[in-house]
Amino acid sequence: MMATEHRRAVYRGRVQGVGFRATTRRLATGFAVSGYVRNLPDGTVEVIASGEAGELDGFLDAIDREFAGKVRDRSISPIFPESVELSGFAIRY
Repeated sequence: MMATEHRRAVYRGRVQGVGFRATTRRLATGFAVSGYVRNLPDGTVEVIASGEAGELDGFLDAIDREFAGKVRDRSISPIFPESVELSGFAIRY
């Protein structure tokens, strides 16, 4: 069994009001990942995702392809798992 990784990705650009959260949740169903996506007050979108490295890479690459014309910048960093285990993939408000 592969180790589970946890990553935080922040997307900048025209990422709010363009279906980013709903599309990200739909894309997540194609990968063995859990977590959430939410808009942040500064106009960015945050994705918190957990899964095996290959699944996370594929999921984040799919987001990049889907929003290639809208994302100006993306930062990804490893994070420590939250105190509660993530299950499913949700939109948080």
